[in-house]
Amino acid sequence: MNILITICARGGSKGIPGKNIKPVGGKPLLAYSVETARRFSDRFASQKDSDGNNGVDIVLSTDSEAIKSVAREYGLSTDYVRPDYLANDTCGKPDAIRDVLCSGTLWQELRLCDRS
Repeated sequence: MNILITICARGGSKGIPGKNIKPVGGKPLLAYSVETARRFSDRFASQKDSDGNNGVDIVLSTDSEAIKSVAREYGLSTDYVRPDYLANDTCGKPDAIRDVLCSGTLWQELRLCDRS
């Protein structure tokens, strides 16, 4: 089983500035996405492959250090920073997801990126 969960969270929301880190029901909005992704991943923990992986990868795409910090507090860390040209109102999620994948090791497995 190979499942990719992507959490896309821009820092520059215009409708509700900072919405991803604003508290909702006592915790940041982003925390709900991270916790849900973790629960899904944990559910498949018993179905590990020969390398000990459960086949579920969780990636965060963000341009915001504050969002990265909140995600880290809830157990999801990343070194990836979404570039400015993918962190605006007109950029779609597919482009942002492709960029985060192409920046790391998952691109080799998924064969999405031409790195020659």
